[in-house]
Amino acid sequence: MNKDINQVWELAQSPDIVWQYLTTPELIAQWLMKNDFKPEVGHKFNFHTMPMKAFGFDGVVYCEVLELVPMQKLVYSWRGGNNGKINLDSVVTWTLTPNSTGTTLQLQHTGFKGLKNLMAYVSMNAGWGSKIKTRFTELVTQHK
Repeated sequence: MNKDINQVWELAQSPDIVWQYLTTPELIAQWLMKNDFKPEVGHKFNFHTMPMKAFGFDGVVYCEVLELVPMQKLVYSWRGGNNGKINLDSVVTWTLTPNSTGTTLQLQHTGFKGLKNLMAYVSMNAGWGSKIKTRFTELVTQHK
């Protein structure tokens, strides 16, 4: 049983503004997690959050930028587990498409495999679609 997260967010801002919030470490930290992201293919970076030991998660997401097309597409690996033992090996893809009112932002988070990733899929699908989407939208909307 494989599951994928697919969400579409409609934003009133232009792709260049949305892109800034996807690729600037300080801005990413405001809507997602602390990080050491750099918009460079091959750059390895981490997200840091509170550990959830009961779910086998030590609070570190290990990532690598896999693809980058400015203002259009950002792809990175998303690997998490406990003390170096990876339980989730997935990929996050952000695709930006300009539209008449701003930007359509598509999120794909793929690679949730089997029962071992079911709880991660359920919680992350809900998180991406509610709390994270809300924070991202509010920040982008406030952009000056």
